[in-house]
Amino acid sequence: MITYDQCLAWDSEDPLKNFKDDFALPEDVIYLDGNSLGARPRKSLALAQEVITQQWGEDLINSWNKADWWGLPTRLGDKVAPLIGANAGETIISDSTSLNLFKVLSAAVSIQAETYPERKIIVAEKDVFPTDIYMIEGFIHLINQGYQLVLIENLDDLTETLASQQVAAVVLSHVNYRTGYLYDMAALNAHVHAHQALLIWDLCHSVGAVSIELNKTNSDFAIGCTYKYLNGGPGSPALLWVNPKLQNKVGQPLSGWWGHNKPFNMADHYEPAQGIRRFLCGTQPILSMSLIECGLDIFLNTDMQTVRDKSLKLTDLFMALVEQECAGFGFELITPASHQYRGSHVSFKHPNGYQIIQALIARGIIGDYREPEVLRFGVTPLYLSHADIWKAVQALKQVMHLGEWKQEKYQVRAQVT
Repeated sequence: MITYDQCLAWDSEDPLKNFKDDFALPEDVIYLDGNSLGARPRKSLALAQEVITQQWGEDLINSWNKADWWGLPTRLGDKVAPLIGANAGETIISDSTSLNLFKVLSAAVSIQAETYPERKIIVAEKDVFPTDIYMIEGFIHLINQGYQLVLIENLDDLTETLASQQVAAVVLSHVNYRTGYLYDMAALNAHVHAHQALLIWDLCHSVGAVSIELNKTNSDFAIGCTYKYLNGGPGSPALLWVNPKLQNKVGQPLSGWWGHNKPFNMADHYEPAQGIRRFLCGTQPILSMSLIECGLDIFLNTDMQTVRDKSLKLTDLFMALVEQECAGFGFELITPASHQYRGSHVSFKHPNGYQIIQALIARGIIGDYREPEVLRFGVTPLYLSHADIWKAVQALKQVMHLGEWKQEKYQVRAQVT
């Protein structure tokens, strides 16, 4: 039996226990939704005031130089680099994950078309976060060159599709947004490359939560959110990484002035910058982008292996406690038990998943719901403790035991679920 006292003992030995102080979290709330929107770093309020009152209010347009607004995309990219196994000069923070997928997909397809023009298949997972599918469909429709999207359900499907020798590019989520399944990045890169295809990694549910080695695994392209585990703020711009050997091979179609080689020459034609800056587009949202630095600076005081170790301990604990405390309530674990294949959230299926999550939120336990019937609990090691996991599962037990989820107010779906 796992006890509350045991959880407290584990917390006393936790090397990351003091990092919770770096975040502004409401009292009496256990936040298990950092895989959708990370908590606010305490320093972000002071930085926002600095950017608004001094940089914008007093220094005005001079801040493009004085505060280096112009350099934010690459400066922040270099700060994210250690978290994804990249080097300086390989990553930018820019635009949204969806836009960045469009950029790197276009680059990958263009590279492949030069050598393998007959390859017309783009592969994605059927269970990927849907925006990836939508962007691929939009890209295929726009270029109208006979490309086809093939959706796979498992690795056997991927192997079979690759064997056709018709695949140009593959788009995979490093961690599945619904189940928490973690792909073996090195093995998948090697598998896809063996069939002369390129691979784009969506890191939205892995960056800041699991160890990532883009260079060591010989990855091609990567994109991902900064507003989840990196705590960049609602809708904060996304990351984009390109293997250095591919950066100057091709441009990308959103050829805005920030990606120009000499943007202030005001030239009458486009000349892409050298290196990763060519994947920039237009003027960046400086207020939102500036706040990303607060979350990144917290991570740079940790190391990802320690974060990963705690993540696995907390997700192990969550799984074990639900089995111990909530057996008989009909919860089906869909997150892998194996550490090798688990990200940093725990998901259960239940026919009344939406209502149960709403009842938990009313108790101050904030998780989220995903169709169909999935309760997700994001485990963010920097501000969650073993005791938090204990309390969350006890609340879940009470919601089920007392039938709180059956209340009428929890039956109506909100616009955002």
